[in-house]
Amino acid sequence: MRDLYHPRLEDVDLANVLHALSDPVRLEIVRALAASGEVPCSSLNGHLSKSTMSHHFKVLREAGVTHTRANGTKRMMSLRREELEQRFPGVLTSILQSSKAA
Repeated sequence: MRDLYHPRLEDVDLANVLHALSDPVRLEIVRALAASGEVPCSSLNGHLSKSTMSHHFKVLREAGVTHTRANGTKRMMSLRREELEQRFPGVLTSILQSSKAA
């Protein structure tokens, strides 16, 4: 299994984070991770195809919003909440709170 790209905290760009969170599917993935912690990617499949979900996972990971690690044959995904809070204080919390009301 190849290593996945995860940007260093100092390389995480606010515009990329906001772009990643602008899609309703990706925002729902982030909401689920915020509520559940680390979960297998397969548990987040929803109603979309595997390739579409893989694309959304990649956008979130490469924007620095999530972290994905291999655990045997599974991919485990978690939210980089503490790191994002350190880099952009309050942004993720604000987005998650405002998206609940929408």
